[in-house]
Amino acid sequence: MIKNQETNTLESFNFDYLLKYIPELKKFNYHISTYQFSPPIDSSDMEPVHWARLVEIISTNYDNYDGFVILHGTDTMAYTASALSFMLENLSKPVILTGSQLPIGMLRTDAKENLITAIEIAAAKNPDGTAIVPEVCIFFENHLMRGNRTTKINVENFNAFRSFNYPALARVGIHIKYAQNLIQYPDIIRPLFPHYLFDPNVVMLTLFPGIQESIITSLLHVPELKAVVLKTFGAGNAPQKEWFIHQLRDATERGIIIVNITQCTSGMVEMQRYKTGRQLLDIGVISGYDSTPECAVTKLMFLLGHSLSEKEIRHRMNTCIAGEITKV
Repeated sequence: MIKNQETNTLESFNFDYLLKYIPELKKFNYHISTYQFSPPIDSSDMEPVHWARLVEIISTNYDNYDGFVILHGTDTMAYTASALSFMLENLSKPVILTGSQLPIGMLRTDAKENLITAIEIAAAKNPDGTAIVPEVCIFFENHLMRGNRTTKINVENFNAFRSFNYPALARVGIHIKYAQNLIQYPDIIRPLFPHYLFDPNVVMLTLFPGIQESIITSLLHVPELKAVVLKTFGAGNAPQKEWFIHQLRDATERGIIIVNITQCTSGMVEMQRYKTGRQLLDIGVISGYDSTPECAVTKLMFLLGHSLSEKEIRHRMNTCIAGEITKV
């Protein structure tokens, strides 16, 4: 976004003026091309169809560029990064999402530093010519994070994103220090395989003390519902009320896939740990391990979109396919 000095309102930034507002980009010895959605999309309006369009743009231009930087609003950036990590199978080039908390053109904007560094990371190569970070990542305020491990945690400060359950892939100061032991590398024999299919018939349910049976019943009987991301307490615990367990058991028996993730910002689901978690495991609820909510939702949409069997989707939700979960 950019501030209109006459009306004092925020408007979409035109990429044609990129060098005007960030002349430092001229110092890079890179050929930088830009593509802009018309009209621009507010991140609150992002949909799977837009993720598919991004994948199409990257796939079409894949052989012509060393890396890709996506400028994205912060509100749904972690959803887009998670989705792209599954859609760009066997990615061998960087796809770096970044944005800013203050609009470009403002005196203290973080847009310039975030964009300049994201471009530098997207172009960075090893001595053998391969990309240093061939992953879908988010770069924000000096941290490069795996996209499907990242969540937005702040609306006020510049450190808008955090990867709680996986270390940063790079930290940026005077130098960019890459943690190459943490970076995921592709099979060099296999080419990029882009995916485009999604099924959005997924809902996220956050438990809270006093949640009513009528709410759970209504949600689990939404027409066309295929999967639920269940945000439970602590290490994957839920109420022991008979009606609650009955409703979840009935849903799983009807083929609805229920994935258990924790409401906590850090840590993972361990349903075997307590009786209140074990009861969920016994009725067919599956573990989301240390998935972020953004990752769990987009992974389910992605798998459901490919018309896999319920058994296969359950298996793949418990399998790390793009570095998104930690299994111990």
